Amino acid sequence: MWDTGWQRCYRLVQNHVQAGGALPEAAGDVVVQGEDLGPWVNAQRFGWEQLLPVQQWLLENTLGLEPVKEERPVKLTQDAKWALNLAAARQSHAREGHLRVPRKHAEHLETENALSGRQSSTDGPVVVKLGTWLDNVRKRAAKLPEQRRADLDQLGMRW
Repeated sequence: MWDTGWQRCYRLVQNHVQAGGALPEAAGDVVVQGEDLGPWVNAQRFGWEQLLPVQQWLLENTLGLEPVKEERPVKLTQDAKWALNLAAARQSHAREGHLRVPRKHAEHLETENALSGRQSSTDGPVVVKLGTWLDNVRKRAAKLPEQRRADLDQLGMRW
């Protein structure tokens, strides 16, 4: 049999759908009893081959859930993450004239697929936790390659 966590999330999604709710697709779409159901639904779709046949049957026949047809998005490389964070820093600097942002500051950045590393054909906004990233960069300043440090120095980075 499968674990109780799977059964709990299945039942919560089933109750939500039976009550007339839409199948959750993204994190934060539906949170019930502390369970974020969007990521659970996506995990079932992407991990379809690892499910037991009875689990697949339940998901298909009671929730209308099917395995994902497209490929899973490619994870960003460290260089791509750096480029994304640096682009957010540049955008914030151009608007504000400095990089003194609170730790909780998030920058909304319009991206291109090439920059974000997405496989989907839609460009869109990405939320970059700029304040957290800048704090972490400051803590690791001694380990930064010269070029990355120079990129931030051009923006008036306060080390």
